[in-house]
Amino acid sequence: MAAQPAPFARFEWMIAWRYLRAKRATGGVSVMTWISLIGITLAVFALVATLAVRAGLRADFVDAMLGGNAHVEVRYVRVVEDGRSDAQIRDYAELTPRIEAIEGVADAAPLVRAQVMGSYRGNNAPADVYGIALEDLREYPLVAQAETQEGSLDRFDEGMAIGSQLAAQMGVVVGDRVKLISPDGPRTPLGITPRISAYEVVYIFSTGQPFMDQSRVYLPLAEAQSFFNREGAVDQIDLRLIEPENLAPVVAAVREVGGPRAYGWTWQDRFGGMLRALQLQDNAIFIVLGILVLIAALNIVSGLIMLVKNKGRDIGILRTMGLSEGSILRIFFLCGAWVGTLGTVLGIALGALFAANIDGIYRLVNTITGNGVTDLEGRGFIFPSAVLVPGDVAAAAALSLALSWFITLFPARRAAKMNPVEALRYE
Repeated sequence: MAAQPAPFARFEWMIAWRYLRAKRATGGVSVMTWISLIGITLAVFALVATLAVRAGLRADFVDAMLGGNAHVEVRYVRVVEDGRSDAQIRDYAELTPRIEAIEGVADAAPLVRAQVMGSYRGNNAPADVYGIALEDLREYPLVAQAETQEGSLDRFDEGMAIGSQLAAQMGVVVGDRVKLISPDGPRTPLGITPRISAYEVVYIFSTGQPFMDQSRVYLPLAEAQSFFNREGAVDQIDLRLIEPENLAPVVAAVREVGGPRAYGWTWQDRFGGMLRALQLQDNAIFIVLGILVLIAALNIVSGLIMLVKNKGRDIGILRTMGLSEGSILRIFFLCGAWVGTLGTVLGIALGALFAANIDGIYRLVNTITGNGVTDLEGRGFIFPSAVLVPGDVAAAAALSLALSWFITLFPARRAAKMNPVEALRYE
């Protein structure tokens, strides 16, 4: 008895390749092959490009959050002493160097935070005040290296820094003196008296992030301590990490160094809801575009069914020559797998090309729409970058290959089960 050839032998690849190249006039389905190939390519391209833009949106969001905010905020648990609630950090001068020495911490900045009302010539606006030392403020790139800036950060100790949209709302320019009004003033027989103090605007920054530009004000740490009655204390110690995603070891070390009252509030805790929403949207997008890949892969089935029908005579001859059902199945499986694999590779290549040239694509759209992108950006719309994440690319490739290979088995099995006598009866 003759030995059976090994699976996926060379002749099986040759026959499959011959069938794929065959013209319709000779019983091939080259048009359907091209349609299937283009469908898979475009579906995978859409999946990879969309996931890249979503990853870019998340990266832009994280950069925006981390560029002007702490990666970890070290706070004290609130306690009640003498009938008063207190969560201030009074030993910050001794605690800050020890926290800064924790592995993975790039900078530790004592901070005073409060909300006030800003006022200038009758124009009022709420503001979030951050009291911080100049050398620590320079560690925040969105502020220190802002997109646009007026004045000089070198004069920070002489006044205040303010977000551009907040300054515009109050009609403030560099050199003006803005009143800050805090409702948390001293208690008097007539009630609580607001604190009011005026500071010169020495630096106006524009980060491109509305949540900062519309409300953020920076004061020198010593001045903020005096104004908000925090002499010798701060509200928190802000940490910037070398690896912002690697939070767990730092948070654990903060508890050990800071004592039982200390705890770390991370940027993921602060923006966890938004990050989870983005992840859910990513999953939904992947499912929807996965269905698109499935629809495109079904074209392979249509083409293979036509190919099997047209090649009935060939199947009968091959079976009478001794080819097993397994060989026939593998031949037609290879026909579909070729299309699915090549379409997947081309789709990933197009997706990578799209991600690498996203800025040029935005400029092209801007030109075609007559500055439509520029106008939308001016109204606060975001056009994110595109980031190719290896895991996303691998998931897209795995989905496309799995679907295209799996559904190919059905028409291939039909070809393998074809009776050679029936196939040759009318030939």
